[in-house]
Amino acid sequence: MWCMRIAITGSTGLIGTALVRSLRADGHEVIRLVRRPPRAADEVQWDPELQRVDAGGIAGCEAVVHLAAAGVGDRYWTKAYRKKLRDSRVLGTAAIAEAVASLDSPPRVLLSASAVGIYGDTGDRIVDESAPPGHGFLAELCQAWEEAAAPAEEAGIRTVFARSGLVVSGEGGAWGRRIFPLFKLGLGGRLGDGRQYWSFIALRDEVAALRHILDTEELSGPVNCTAPEPATNREVTAAMGRALHRPTVLTVPAPALRFALRDFSEEVLGSKRVVPRRLLDTGFSFAFPTVDDALRDALR
Repeated sequence: MWCMRIAITGSTGLIGTALVRSLRADGHEVIRLVRRPPRAADEVQWDPELQRVDAGGIAGCEAVVHLAAAGVGDRYWTKAYRKKLRDSRVLGTAAIAEAVASLDSPPRVLLSASAVGIYGDTGDRIVDESAPPGHGFLAELCQAWEEAAAPAEEAGIRTVFARSGLVVSGEGGAWGRRIFPLFKLGLGGRLGDGRQYWSFIALRDEVAALRHILDTEELSGPVNCTAPEPATNREVTAAMGRALHRPTVLTVPAPALRFALRDFSEEVLGSKRVVPRRLLDTGFSFAFPTVDDALRDALR
């Protein structure tokens, strides 16, 4: 990739922080879209809920990476929080897509975040990007999230949806904030029967995949950002025990999870056996293809 000017939303999140660091280390100019008034020369203001973007601030960018969205597992899915999850994705994406489409010289690519939740519960079935959307709140949310980028697609901008799995990192996200601390205390264990598949990706592979997408002109539409070897919850639990040298004998029964997590329990107990067909077909190489590899890197 030659040196580019790239605008990024969600630059302070787990993935955004790592991506900004990686791009700047290679000499790219990064413009960060922030909700507060700008305090630095590299900041541009936007308001996703009011669908306002300082389009002039992103003029001249060759690429726009849109990562900002409310966290799915951060709170109970009350009616109000479901609305926040939807608005942060749909309104924010629409605002970015309309802003880039309005530019006289639009960016070559809009890379917009999405998630493997779009496939619903896949059971033991292996799914790639050709699979249709599934059913349920998250699947419908992800569909609306991707559809909100239509203005950019209609303007002829190469638009890519990075359907990410669970990002394995010790720095933050669900793994860093919840999974690692529980297992370090010896409180980790199988969830339900443990047969459900978790589609994961190491943070460094996630960043590398996003950069590969920016570089690869033939990629548009959905691209699964998941490791090539999904693991069952039972396998993840065993790998966590090996990595942390902690016991993993506990089991959290499905009814207890449903009581504690309410609607979100269906995502924890549901199975997503997703593979990154389009990344592999375009020559992307995973540095951490297995859950053991990803855990070792996260704990390094």
